[in-house]
Amino acid sequence: MKKQDIRFLSPIAQDALRERVIQAVRDGMSQAEAARVFGVSRQSVNKWYGWWRKKGMRGLSSRPRGRPSSIQLLPWQAAVVVRLITDRCPDQLKLPFFLWTREAVRDLIEQRFGIRLSVWTVGRYLQRWGFTPQKPLRRAYERDAQAVQNWLTKEYPDIKKQAKREGATVFWGDEMGMRSDHQAGTSYGRKGETPVISGTGQRFRCSMISAITNRGKLAFMVFGQKFKASVFIGFMKRLVRHNRGRKVFFIVDEHPVHVSSKVKKWVEGRKDQIRLFFLPGYSPDLNPDELLNQDVKTNAVGRRRPHNRVEMLRNVRSYLWSTQRRPQKVRAYFQHPKVKYAA
Repeated sequence: MKKQDIRFLSPIAQDALRERVIQAVRDGMSQAEAARVFGVSRQSVNKWYGWWRKKGMRGLSSRPRGRPSSIQLLPWQAAVVVRLITDRCPDQLKLPFFLWTREAVRDLIEQRFGIRLSVWTVGRYLQRWGFTPQKPLRRAYERDAQAVQNWLTKEYPDIKKQAKREGATVFWGDEMGMRSDHQAGTSYGRKGETPVISGTGQRFRCSMISAITNRGKLAFMVFGQKFKASVFIGFMKRLVRHNRGRKVFFIVDEHPVHVSSKVKKWVEGRKDQIRLFFLPGYSPDLNPDELLNQDVKTNAVGRRRPHNRVEMLRNVRSYLWSTQRRPQKVRAYFQHPKVKYAA
């Protein structure tokens, strides 16, 4: 008799066939003969017989097909997991992970509720809750959350009002170092064969300092020497000179050069021309000029292959001049969610 694939039978028909086969074996028919008579495999008969010996006829009933229809996490349990993923890191919950992966969430659910889920089920839960895999931002432990909140709700609004009162222009500034071996972007290649791009083996670097406004103004200076108070003062002189007589409110971080005695003395002597304001410590994400830095580092350095330092300086200056002529691009930096407060 031709063997049949019982997977295509209904659950009721499958149960009936198993019971008939096992009853025949119980009545004295050998397993091999039962397999031939009923058109099933010898392995299936042996497996069913094992089920019957463990649980009786109840063990021959069909198992539920497909995914379980019932949700294994209750709504309040899901809410707890979402809150913990949003507010904490895995290591803060004594889990052996630093990032929220499917495995980390699986272990969190087991730790909290004693429910063991597969990583695929956890992935479906995360998708349902609106979570997607993302590259995390790095944030310093030393960052003062209260100082950040105070800056957003009081200090910067006060600076903005004062600038309007005095007719001053608010600039956001920062400086950045660049190296010739910085690489950005991807290149197509055959699978398993990483593309090779030629470039100089020498390492050279340059630096830039820039300042932008939410109206689209950009001022910059590219230099090769070490960043010192004299360089910063030279840039501020240029900033004051090119701002057409309007007072400058210059917001920067607390870099040692920015708060040096030489810079303080120079600014104190020109209170009618320029004032310095400082962002909270360890909070680069609050500075719109950081977005210009990333743009320049990626497109003027990372996607180019300068042969020497002179060419690198020329590439950076050319890219900044191009950006300077496009105020709408500078204004777009201020639309990023983290710095939109400054728009």
